[in-house]
Amino acid sequence: MAVIYMLSDQPNLSSGLGLIDLVGRKLVHAGEYALLCWLWIRALRPSVGGRAALALALAVTLAYAVGDEYHQTFVDGRSGSPLDVVIDGLGAAVGGAWAQRRGRERAGAARGR
Repeated sequence: MAVIYMLSDQPNLSSGLGLIDLVGRKLVHAGEYALLCWLWIRALRPSVGGRAALALALAVTLAYAVGDEYHQTFVDGRSGSPLDVVIDGLGAAVGGAWAQRRGRERAGAARGR
């Protein structure tokens, strides 16, 4: 979360590559939030269980995405974007789905031993 905040605090992250830069930054954004959601699931799963961990992780990740966009409205050269929250949410959903799948695979492997 600190890395996301630090990057959001930069006035300009453009590389000058136009569409390639725009798409690349959006993919990185989605990847950041996929990783953040996955990390929250791993942190929460031992104490609250699988589905509750997923729900809480998604809620925390989406709340952080909204806060991140709000924070950007105060940074010169940046602006908050609802589309970025959607992109972040899609990334979080991918991270959550991946974590759930890995959890099921591990549970299946443990039963098969």
